[in-house]
Amino acid sequence: MGEAQGRKNAPRIVVAGAGSIGCFVGGLLARSGRDVTLLLRPQTADEITQNGLTLTDFGDLDVALAPDQFAMSADPACLADADIVLVTVKSRATEEIAAQIAEHAPEDAVVVSLQNGVENAAQLRDMLPGWDVRAGMVPFNVVWVGGGRFHRGTSGDILIERGQGPVGRQLSVPDLAVHEHAAIAAVQWGKLLINLNNALNALSGLPLRTQIGERGWRRLMAAQMVEAMAVFRAAELACQNPVAKVPMWLVPRILTLPTWAFRLVAKTMLSIDPNARSSMWEDLEKGRATEIDVLQGKIVQLAREVEGDAPINEVIAELIREAETQRAGSPKLSALEVWDRLRGWEAPADN
Repeated sequence: MGEAQGRKNAPRIVVAGAGSIGCFVGGLLARSGRDVTLLLRPQTADEITQNGLTLTDFGDLDVALAPDQFAMSADPACLADADIVLVTVKSRATEEIAAQIAEHAPEDAVVVSLQNGVENAAQLRDMLPGWDVRAGMVPFNVVWVGGGRFHRGTSGDILIERGQGPVGRQLSVPDLAVHEHAAIAAVQWGKLLINLNNALNALSGLPLRTQIGERGWRRLMAAQMVEAMAVFRAAELACQNPVAKVPMWLVPRILTLPTWAFRLVAKTMLSIDPNARSSMWEDLEKGRATEIDVLQGKIVQLAREVEGDAPINEVIAELIREAETQRAGSPKLSALEVWDRLRGWEAPADN
C-alpha cells in the first residue's frame, strides 16, 4: 500500500455515500477516535449539523455525537486524504462513486464495499484497476429515523475480504466488530439469500420481528430461498451463512417450523429489535428506488443464465416494482395476498 502503509496506525477514513449504514458505521468509528469524514448529501449534512448524530440499537446502545467529532462534506474532493474508503452507496450509484474515487482518492487507499448485492466490489475493481478493493458484508440493518438518529435493528458482525494490512482491526471498534474473511464471495451469496426477506418485509409494512413471527411470511421466505439455492447449485455457486453457524440449506427448514418452535430456535441465532424494518421498506416509504434488481432480480437473472427460471423471486420482484411505481409506501399486503399472486402454490396456515 506504499505511502499509506506508514499512516495505518491512524488511518483517515472516508465513508463514501453516508446514508443509513454509512452514518451508523462512520459514527461508531468517530466515537472511538477514528479520523472520519462522511461524504454525504447536503440535506443529510444539514440534518446532522442541526441535530447531531445519534446512534441507537436493539440493545442498550445510545450514542450522541456532536458534529465536531467528525468531518462532513458533500464534495468528493474530501477523498483526497483517504487511507480507507468505505463505500456505502446503493448499488445503482456504484459507478458514480467509483469515478469519484478514481478522480480524487490516492491510489494506495483501501476501498471497502459495504453494500448489498454481490457485484459491487467487482464493479469497483473494474473501474479502479490496480487498487486494493475489498468486498464486504454488513449483516445488520439500520433505519434512518430522522432528526439525525440512526437505529440498528438486528445483530451481527461486519465481514470484509482478507488482504494486506490490518484493515479489519482498524475498522473494528466497540459495538462494531469487523472481521476479515477468506471466502467472502460465499458469505455474500449467503447474505443475498437472507436479504430476500427485505422485499417481503417491505410488502408487509410490518416490523421485522412481527413479520417473521407469522408462518405465512416465513414460508414465503423459505420458498424464495429454496428456489434461489437451486439456482446457485446450477450456477455452481457456494453460499455460507453470514450470521449464524447453521448451514444455509437448513435455514428454510427452520423457517417453516411451527411458530412456537421457530421462536425457540431463532432466538439463539439473531437479535431483532421489535421495531426493526428492512431498508427496502424504508425506500418505499420515502419514495426511493429499491435494490430489488440486486436481490430477487439477481436470482431471476442467474436462473436465466443457467437456462432455468425462478418464478417465486420473479413475482416478489414484480410486486416491489409495482409498489415503487405507485409511490405510496408499503402496500401492506398479507402473506395470503402474496401467496395468491403465486398461482399454483398452496398458501400455508399460520400457526
